[in-house]
Amino acid sequence: MTDLPPFVPTKEFKYSAPPNPGWTYGQGIEATEDGRAWAEGEKAGWKVVDISKEDPRQVYAVLLSGILPRPVAFVSSLSKDGVENLAPFSWFNEVSSRPAVLSFSCAYTAQGAKDTAQNVRDTKGFTVNIISEPWIEQANICSIDTPPDVSEWAISGLTKAPSIQVKAPRVKESAFSMECEFSNLTQLLQAIDITEPSTGEITATLILGTIKYIHIRNDVVDPARGVADPSKLRPIARMGGVTYAKVSDGYALPRESWKEKEKEIRKVLGSAIGGNERGSAL
Repeated sequence: MTDLPPFVPTKEFKYSAPPNPGWTYGQGIEATEDGRAWAEGEKAGWKVVDISKEDPRQVYAVLLSGILPRPVAFVSSLSKDGVENLAPFSWFNEVSSRPAVLSFSCAYTAQGAKDTAQNVRDTKGFTVNIISEPWIEQANICSIDTPPDVSEWAISGLTKAPSIQVKAPRVKESAFSMECEFSNLTQLLQAIDITEPSTGEITATLILGTIKYIHIRNDVVDPARGVADPSKLRPIARMGGVTYAKVSDGYALPRESWKEKEKEIRKVLGSAIGGNERGSAL
């Protein structure tokens, strides 16, 4: 990959109009040139993957190529023997904001459970650190298959920052970090082993953790809203294979209210919408 052009750091998060700003209720994709071209692609037919017959390694590759972009949880954990671990996981997301809960999944390797899954079970506390562009290489090296008694911290060159409640340190370079706790005493916060039905083999562990503290660096905060500004946070996204992506462009599509839009929708679509019209005002 030495012949690729140099990376250009993201300087701003650019907003544009949505792809089809003239879209109206019930309008199909044939209304735009891009939509018509997209529909034309279906004529090439479909590739169907039968999970029960496909090589699991190919299933893994196919899923990662289509479920994207994915956020990455850079997890700092601590073993029961005090070994500090760092590892990235792209099977990750927020589950709930009230209570504040996140999830990430650790796939098993040929050697068995990932250190992180075992550490979380043993010591209950961990941190999830959002990765930004300037230190993606330092984070990516932590996917290396070190033995359990070797810490990735020294290899990465990253810096430990103290947490408030959990023993596992935060990554100082991360501008958005979350301190999390895990407990198997409730049904909400737990580690769920995923098993292959035909063999009973554990293939992954889904971890649910409650977020206790969020640490946001002041220079990435949008002062008007009190939240992280994507142009300053410069988060990375995971694609298929060994590919990462920049997050540098976006467009807003408001979530509309049926209460406010019902009259307009029924006017456009008439009886095609179904349901009961409520009163003559419609």
